[in-house]
Amino acid sequence: MAGVAVLAGIAVPAAAQPGQGDRVVVDGSAPSWASPSAKVGTVPAGERRHIQVALGLRDERGAEALAKSLSTPGSGNYRKFLSSREFTDRFGPDQSTVDRIRDWLTRSGLRVEGVAANRHFINAVGTTGQLESAFGVTLAKYRHRTGDGRTLTLAAPQSALSVPRAVRGQITAVLGLDDSAQTATPAHTFRPVPNATAPGAGAAGNSTSCARYWAEANDQSVPQKYASGMQSNANCGYNAAQMRGIYGLTDARTGAGRTIAIVGAYASKTVVADANRAAGELGGKPLAAGQYSEVLPPSYQDQDTCAPESWNGEQALDVQASHMMAPGAGLRYYAASTCKDLFTPLNQAVSDDKAAVISNSWLIPGESAVPRTTIDQMNQIALQAAIQGVSLLFASGDSGDNSGPNGHPEASFPASHPLVTAVGGTSVGVGADNKPVFTTGWENSGNTLSGGKWVPQSDADGPFAGGAGGGTSRLFDAPDYQSGVVPAAMSHGKRSIPDISAAADAETGIAIGYSTSNGFVTGASGGTSEASPVFAGLLADAMQARDTDRFGFLNNAIYSDHTGIDDVLPVQAGVSTQIMPSYGHVSTPPGRGKYLVDLGSAPQTLKTSKGYDQVTGEGTPNREFVTNFGK
Repeated sequence: MAGVAVLAGIAVPAAAQPGQGDRVVVDGSAPSWASPSAKVGTVPAGERRHIQVALGLRDERGAEALAKSLSTPGSGNYRKFLSSREFTDRFGPDQSTVDRIRDWLTRSGLRVEGVAANRHFINAVGTTGQLESAFGVTLAKYRHRTGDGRTLTLAAPQSALSVPRAVRGQITAVLGLDDSAQTATPAHTFRPVPNATAPGAGAAGNSTSCARYWAEANDQSVPQKYASGMQSNANCGYNAAQMRGIYGLTDARTGAGRTIAIVGAYASKTVVADANRAAGELGGKPLAAGQYSEVLPPSYQDQDTCAPESWNGEQALDVQASHMMAPGAGLRYYAASTCKDLFTPLNQAVSDDKAAVISNSWLIPGESAVPRTTIDQMNQIALQAAIQGVSLLFASGDSGDNSGPNGHPEASFPASHPLVTAVGGTSVGVGADNKPVFTTGWENSGNTLSGGKWVPQSDADGPFAGGAGGGTSRLFDAPDYQSGVVPAAMSHGKRSIPDISAAADAETGIAIGYSTSNGFVTGASGGTSEASPVFAGLLADAMQARDTDRFGFLNNAIYSDHTGIDDVLPVQAGVSTQIMPSYGHVSTPPGRGKYLVDLGSAPQTLKTSKGYDQVTGEGTPNREFVTNFGK
């Protein structure tokens, strides 16, 4: 596909038979962070690991060409999508290939647990010793500082893996031998607000309580940095009427008859009860019987290292945000068995073909941590989605240009992939009439009250206090749809993200509620983990309005027709708060205090500006989006 960097593994003709000792390296299978200087130990030989052996597409170039023609307005194939079965029959590995690889894995001492419906992944499990023997590697443990600021001890091969020459032509990757996927994180934060949107939750004057709408409450005891009406206490969390009011949704826009898929790790047992309780307490419609469904793995792993409760909070946000925007749409949640393997449920969501749009609120905050073989798998999954007419959405991130933890600007993955829609973020002040007072790009700075003055914070990443992820890809060339739109001085010939944006700033966040180890909590949530499901809900509404089942790959339409999309510009506004939001990978002052958050202040390299920018992309949906998108 033009503009897409397809980084396929080296295809080597089959010659020798398995077991003859003639092996071929799978290039790009060792992550760059697994360097000798970072090695800190070995992996016990008896430790069991789950892996996914990925098989290549037949005629990948033909699949790329078809995906382009299906997604290009004016093409004779425009939106003449294939079914999942048609895709697999035409482009998927054939059954004889699957049988051959399965037999080799079994002879190597591994237990095959299943095969994906599209035959893309063969799932297997074995001990470290068995895996090292099968793939010709030695596993070790490495110290790695992730793009979100965490320092992890991760397993990885000390060298590129190898397989018998007779099967190398079919195997494109082996996922799970290294722990690169553990660097993936949900992109959200949560600010508890008891009785968040109940009458009296906000108050005017000197009150430090939350504001139910913009500037309803504004602490007058602190310096007023901004013009009258442009400084407000942090919001209580916008309810369904306010969130829908931002985008001008009428009661008729429900997304009825459409299905939104959500991909995450683990699964909360109380997600439906929580959504219905939150709807009752915060305003909104409960889920109808059968409206929500789940696709769960047989068991869960790595709960001691993957923080399942954080993923449960992410699931609650994804479900409640998409349901607020499209209360009539079906919701289908695909759970990973571990935070180390999010590509398996993503592949299943695409292969099942039950949903027209798939929202992903997880990311790897920096492309440099991603092995080439992982990128190969995303290529194949994204191609199948485009050919089936499935819209893939990915949150762009919450740490701006990622320069804080990485030491330099770096785009997040998979949002940077050219066949997905990267969703950035906005800060939105909603008035008493449920209409926006202003919308600006989410790139915030923090100030602390000291000596009667607002003093910029000077944490590890300076005054930066959270913002939508964005930037220029190092992996992918500029796609055709960004030609003439993204300034050359910004793209340097590479893919630029995000593509579009929606509400994301927790200071002007969405009201949700969910169960934690401390009981049921309500409050304001945010991050581009809010923006992705919000946009997914808007797409379901737009499909309903346009009387279509699916839009397919979205970016050609986003960049070619701005009807229903507003350009986002800077504003001068600030939020007074007693608690700085924490996104898990942004350094802000801990504990309570007197703080002021400057909205859209661009403390890093990313700036909201006229036209395309790397905070909001082409802009944000307006009140005409659902009736005009996809014409």
